[in-house]
Amino acid sequence: MIAILDYGMGNLRSVEKALQKVGAQTFITSSPEKVLIAEGLVLPGVGAFKDCMKNLREYGLIDALYQFIQSGRPFLGICLGLQLLFSESTEFGLYKGLDIIKGKVVQFSQNSLVKVPHMGWNTVKIKEGVPLLQDIEDESYFYFVHSYYVVPEDKSIVTTTTHYGIEFVSSICHNNIFACQFHPEKSQELGLKILRRFKEFCQKNAS
Repeated sequence: MIAILDYGMGNLRSVEKALQKVGAQTFITSSPEKVLIAEGLVLPGVGAFKDCMKNLREYGLIDALYQFIQSGRPFLGICLGLQLLFSESTEFGLYKGLDIIKGKVVQFSQNSLVKVPHMGWNTVKIKEGVPLLQDIEDESYFYFVHSYYVVPEDKSIVTTTTHYGIEFVSSICHNNIFACQFHPEKSQELGLKILRRFKEFCQKNAS
């Protein structure tokens, strides 16, 4: 079973429906205990970084997140679920993140020629050898909605980049963690391919 983390700020139903469409068994939970018995974990998210971290603390989910990731089981972060993994964010101030991935979250320049937020379909440049991105062609289109992007200290964890005024990191992979700025649940067939691979990794890890 794949747990979808409910901390009061996430597009849970669309993620759940997309995973179920590829044959995954899922449950939505805000229980730390249930998180720790899941075969895989998805951290979706929309909203402000500060508020999401506050909710994770109030729901008592931060320790469960650390324990789950340390266990080596498959973890998928989506949009803000990617950003929360990082050390800090500059959104409306400077706020600490989970610090699982060293680096920061910064805003697109308001002085650039592109509109902020970055919203709609855009291509990703894929680094070779990324398990969850197998069978997906370079420069494929995925769906984005965000005003901030991640800047990891360790560039070796970068799995895709996307151009939007600048070249920014649109997904990372580190050990059992895969996290993306784009929304696979809103990216039609290619997004479903990623979720199907994630389901398969969860099943393989559990067997």
